[in-house]
Formats: sequence, C-alpha cells, structure tokens
Amino acid sequence: MLFCTIASTAYAQDPRERAYHVPALSPKHKDKPKVSGWAKQRIEEKLNRGMFAMPNKKGQVYLGWRLLKSDAKGTAFNVYRSVEGGGPVMLNKEPVAATTDFIDEQPAPGRRSAYWVRPVLAGKELEPSEKALLKVDARDKTYYSSIKFQGDYRPQRIAVADLNGDGTYDFVIKQPSQGIDPAGRPNKSRLTYKLEAYLSDGTFLWRKDLGLGIEPGIWYSPYVVYDFDGDGKAEVAVKTGPEDVREPDGRVRKGPEWCSLLVGMTGTEFARTDWPPRDPRLGDYNRTNRNQMGLAYLDGKTPCLLVKRGTYKLMMVDAYQYHNRKLKRLWHWEGDDETPIIRSQGTHGMHSADVDGDGRDEVILGSAVLDDNGTCLYSVGLGHPDKCFVTDVDPTLPGMEIFYAIEPWHNDGMGVCLVDARTGKTIWSIGQRTYHVGDGMVADIDPSLPGLECFATEDPKGGSSDRYMFGADGKRLGRREDVPGCRNWLFWDADLLRETFGRGGPGRGRFGGGGSLTIVKYKGPTLTSGIEGRIIMMADILGDWREELITVLAGELRIHTTTIPASDRRVCLMQDPVYRAEVAHRSMGYEQSPVTSYYLGVSVADSARATPIIRNQRK
Repeated sequence: MLFCTIASTAYAQDPRERAYHVPALSPKHKDKPKVSGWAKQRIEEKLNRGMFAMPNKKGQVYLGWRLLKSDAKGTAFNVYRSVEGGGPVMLNKEPVAATTDFIDEQPAPGRRSAYWVRPVLAGKELEPSEKALLKVDARDKTYYSSIKFQGDYRPQRIAVADLNGDGTYDFVIKQPSQGIDPAGRPNKSRLTYKLEAYLSDGTFLWRKDLGLGIEPGIWYSPYVVYDFDGDGKAEVAVKTGPEDVREPDGRVRKGPEWCSLLVGMTGTEFARTDWPPRDPRLGDYNRTNRNQMGLAYLDGKTPCLLVKRGTYKLMMVDAYQYHNRKLKRLWHWEGDDETPIIRSQGTHGMHSADVDGDGRDEVILGSAVLDDNGTCLYSVGLGHPDKCFVTDVDPTLPGMEIFYAIEPWHNDGMGVCLVDARTGKTIWSIGQRTYHVGDGMVADIDPSLPGLECFATEDPKGGSSDRYMFGADGKRLGRREDVPGCRNWLFWDADLLRETFGRGGPGRGRFGGGGSLTIVKYKGPTLTSGIEGRIIMMADILGDWREELITVLAGELRIHTTTIPASDRRVCLMQDPVYRAEVAHRSMGYEQSPVTSYYLGVSVADSARATPIIRNQRK
C-alpha cells in the first residue's frame, strides 16, 4: 500500500522517501541474540509510602499514602498523629481498608503535627511509614510543597527520580526554558543549558553547565534520570559535547557527541560513550539533529538505556546496560538494515512496553516498533506521528493498542487510527482524508462509553482545523465543539475519568491570556482553582494513585495534590512499567500525559449503567 500523497512541513518533498511509507508487519533482517543483562531479577524502585498531609478547604487535614504492589492482599492501615510535645494518637476506629487516604477532622490548630500509617495484616501491625509533617503555615497555601531554584529562571524540562535512595522522588531540571528547534533560525547567543538537581525537601545538590557544545533546544539536549545499576539511587543520562565546536551562527555541525552518565547526587560524570553519528542518510541539519533518550527492560530484568538519532528519515538506536561503572552496548539498530528499509517513521517521543507478552520490553519509535533484541518487530508504514499512545485502549480486546495521530497528509483514511500493539494490524481508522494531525490523546472522559476515548486535532498550517473524537471501538463521537484539547490530562478526583484544565481568576498562566489554572471535569464542574504557573508534569509521585500536578514559576517549582476523598484504592501508578517509563521520558521530547499498561477507566459493566456525557454521537 503506497500512500498517494504525503505532504508536511516536517518532511522533505523527496519522492524517494515516500517509498518507505509502506507497511512492514513482518520485516526481514539479520537475526540478533536476545539481551542477557546483568540483573538476576527485575530491578525496581524502592518506594516508601509517599505519606503526605495537606489542609483542605474545611479546615481539616487530608492524608494520603501509597498502596505498594508488595503489600499483601487484605492489607489495611492504621493512621497516627503526634503533636509537638505529645505522644502518638491513633485516629481511625477501624483499620482503613477501602482507600489509602484519611481525613483528620479535628487537627491541632496552630501546632506542628506529624502523621504516619502502619500497615495491618491479619490483625497485626507492621512497620510504620515515614512521617509527614504538617507545618503551621500549610493552611495558607494552595499547593502541597515547593522547591526554590537558584535564580528567577524557569526550567524547560524536569525529571523525577530517587537520587538519594530514601524512597522519595527528587528532581533534576534543565534550565533555562528558552530554546530553538533545529528547523528554526540559528540562535547566535552564547546561551547554554544547565542541569540542576534538588532533593524532595528542596535541598540544592549540584549544577552542570552543558556548555557551548550543546545548542539550546529540546532535540539537542535529551536527558533521562533513572536507576540504571540497581543501587537504589538514580543516575542522570544526558547528551554532551565539547566546548569549542559552536560556530559563529550558533550551530554545532561537527565534533564529537557523547552520551554521558552522571552521579545523581553529585553531577559528576563517570561514564561516557559515543552518540549515534551524524550520517548523510539522516538528511539536512534539521533532521540530523533530532535526538532522544529512553529506558526499557530489554531482558525483562535489567533497566537499559536507549539512545536515538533521527525521526524523519534514517533512524538509529543504540541500547546499553550500565554495570560495574561501565556502559556496554547491547545492540545497534538502524532502519536501513531492515527489508524493506524503514525510514521516516519516528515520533517526537519514545515509548517502551512489552507488547508481545514475552516479558521483555519492545521500543515504540512511532510507526515502527523494535523488538527487544534490536530488530524491527513491525512497521505500520504510516509515517511520522506527532503523538502515539501505547496502552489498553479497548478492554474488550486482548493486550494493548497503539493510537496514532499521524502528521503527514493521508488520502487513505489512516491518518488517525488504532492498531494492535502486538502485531501492528489495524483495528479501526478514521476513513477520511487528513492533512496535518498535530496532536492526540486517549482518556476515559465519558463514563457511558466503554474503553478510552481517542481524540486528535489538525494543525491549521496543514490546511485544516478539524477535530476528531472516537470511542474505543472506532465510532465517531460528537461534533467539533465536543472534542476537548489533547494536552494535560490527569487523574484528580475520586472516579476513573481523567480531568483536564481550564482557566479562571487574575494572573498569568499556561495557555495564553491571563488567569490561574483550574482543574475541571470534561463538560463538568471545576474541581480545583487558583493554580499558578506553567504545567510541566503530571505524575503519581506521592499519596494514593491519583496524580500530582507540577507547575513552574519564575524561580520555583510547585507540587499540587488533590484533597478530594478517594472512593477506592489501587497500586501506585509509578509501579506500572509503562507508566513509569512514560514519566521518565517526559524529560525529553514532546510532553504528553502518561498512560498505564493496563486499562484504567470505568469498567464495561459500569459504563452500561452510566449517563452519557457526549450526547450527539455520530455513526
């Protein structure tokens, strides 16, 4: 199947490139051995309870903590408080079993309080959690905590990981926020990016200037933060280069490029390897300078580092493991080694998931999916997706699916589609011409529709401003005005629908114009208001399974968390491998809301009893 027309500002109008836009569901290649990493069992983060205490609007104190997958079935919790000068007091009458949250209805006003929980199993109390301190001034804030930077700058990206091994997530930021795209005009300034690390309590650890060898822009400076050696403390992997290669126009066109590993607590470089090289097959300067990083468990046990170059033409990926203070390359892949050749199929992010059920992660580059051994599992041949999501969209089908929002012009009706993640075979597609689909999202927003709703928007510069929404089964939903925005969705209230953002009140915020942010239900009420700053991440970094919102202002990072009482409980989302990798990858590439490997939405049975929200559905 050869697409009749492919036109996009992101693509060279080269007929030879169009020949690569063909499905290759069983590509031929030289076989490679399976990865055998150093880990004997799966390396996982050792999280604590994520205990927090936050005042609510009623003058009470809302408490939340994690359910861990190591907790035995039937584990409940006792909740304790101590006040300055006093001993511990148990707040609950019966062990808390239905949720992992609690409301202290009669807190001690004007005094510092500490809260903690103890798991209860078969009537016996187990070891206590860490303590969450409630400060006297906590009631005057609309956010849970903040971290002050070393100046009045705003970061471009942040990463969350445990740097010191205490079971709490810390932060590595990249600042300042300015940057250019490789397709844009050169930046003749001497601006350099800096990485900075902060502990969860705001302690500043270190700063590393990436220097003039790294141009300021997302695609020049990918980084990921993760525990690659299993010692409980995360390392920082980042693209680096020498100081003396920036040219007078601001470009870096030659010289060595490296992938460097830094000690998470100090920023000291302790390992380095070559970045995938510049190659004429990558295309012009714009296409040559499209770099990404990621992580995957290629043997199902060992966290492996992925280093990628190329999106629009040639694509190259190197996989490494880190052990005994050395980086060892596990495999190298490039699309030109496949038959047929696979080019121009990359997206603006990286995803890792075990799509074929063998216990080992595959790497989803966009329209091409790599098997765990560094060969192409399949390519759907659709070209470059601006967004793709790998999750269980339709719980009535086995395994996961991939939702694609494809940027190049499609006459064949495949510009918005859902495919089987295991095989790449099409489940459904939009069935009409699309022009430049520039964004997409999957989320359960209507409880009466089983599965996740899939929505996408055209970029007007492609000649259309259409907006599309589909049920998990591919049925077209609603009118244009019913289709919500694709950016920034999170789990915030007690149900299994995902929430989004609006604007209200004075001030300056994220989406143009004035006003602070509000968290709202789709076609529903405002849940939380008065949130200041630019959204930079949403992730389940503390408390129960609902997600925290992280915003940045000049010189400050703020963590916002819900105080809406939960109705049920589930293992914290960061212990799901797909979700954790999605959060890790958000420090580079395009931003998109993380998704889980399993279906997280209203059950099919509950959908049948729910009242529809999207009332004017189309067949």
